[in-house]
Amino acid sequence: MTILLAEDDPVTLESLAACLQPEGFRTLLAHDGEQALTLWQKHKPDLLCLDIMMPGIDGYEVCRRVRAADSTVPILFLSAKSEEIDVVVGLRLGADDFVRKPFGKHELIARIGSALRRTQTARTAAVSFQLGPLRVFPAELRAQRDAGSMDLTPREVSILKLLHERAGQVLSRDTMLDVCWGLDYMPESRTLDQHIAKLRKKIERESEEIIETVRGVGYRWRG
Repeated sequence: MTILLAEDDPVTLESLAACLQPEGFRTLLAHDGEQALTLWQKHKPDLLCLDIMMPGIDGYEVCRRVRAADSTVPILFLSAKSEEIDVVVGLRLGADDFVRKPFGKHELIARIGSALRRTQTARTAAVSFQLGPLRVFPAELRAQRDAGSMDLTPREVSILKLLHERAGQVLSRDTMLDVCWGLDYMPESRTLDQHIAKLRKKIERESEEIIETVRGVGYRWRG
């Protein structure tokens, strides 16, 4: 999924990108409102994070113009402005959430995930797939088993989707890295294994193996 970040402070902008990219999000970086609108029109990102106080076209105006053309794309304001009127104006313009600076990485990722789920559930609820007891909803960044639901990162969704699409096949680490990270990605030696371990804690119960380790080769879902 692609997120457009609009922020006039270059240090903050790079920090936001560095926070989101390891979670599997592709980021588009805009240094002002005009550039944000250009990138939005060209790439149609899945979500926008907008600073309010930007030179030229401010975040409010970017939100207003985007909303005039697209009523569904999630929009979050990231701002040091914290007066109630600032929040009210943003929400009335059609923003989905207002995140006050300073904020932590985990809060931002949670707010983004929540906004994506709220806006995409209705149009993509039928697009899902099953891995054993697990039902995965890619566009909502979540999975469900029994009556419980769990949040997933875009990278975790990519891993589960690949395992599902190639059910029964043993997937090498190189194959999984190429598909889920990209051909030009140069990972650390344990990157994939660490992601799989974290994912297993979310989706598997004790003594259960949805994702099977094939020693010396890679991973498999038997299907």
